[in-house]
Amino acid sequence: MENSGIERVKTHAEQLGLDVEVVERPAADSLEGAAALLGLQPGDIMKSLVVKRHDGDFLFALIPGDRQISWPKLRALVGVNKLAMPPQDVALAATGYERGTITPLGSTTAWPVYQDAAFHGRVAMGAGAHGHSAFVDAEQLAKALGATVADISEPIPPR
Repeated sequence: MENSGIERVKTHAEQLGLDVEVVERPAADSLEGAAALLGLQPGDIMKSLVVKRHDGDFLFALIPGDRQISWPKLRALVGVNKLAMPPQDVALAATGYERGTITPLGSTTAWPVYQDAAFHGRVAMGAGAHGHSAFVDAEQLAKALGATVADISEPIPPR
């Protein structure tokens, strides 16, 4: 089943006319680890986060790896007063992807996409299967997906 996620990503990208390169990489225990394995900075990793709306629908928030969702900014942009991160099983049911592999490309449902404005050029994102990453041009991705591009992130506070 792992490869079916990659195939969904590639097929959807092809349908959109989007150039995507899926690469295999060793398993990583963190986003920072994955970035290092790919020779990238954490901010060049595009986290695809599934967000649940109060009405039961979902959206994708694409956030740099070194940042987190700014809930006030995202709620204002979406025009709602309640958004939440769903449990892992709900995210899987909404997208067909396990956490750590999620991407809007090939999602079982085409939820609206909100992409952080910080992204430029080539980034790596989930590829539908563990141990793989998809390289894509951020601007081309936003255009192909009809994403709303805006400032929707904030720095992760130090631990």
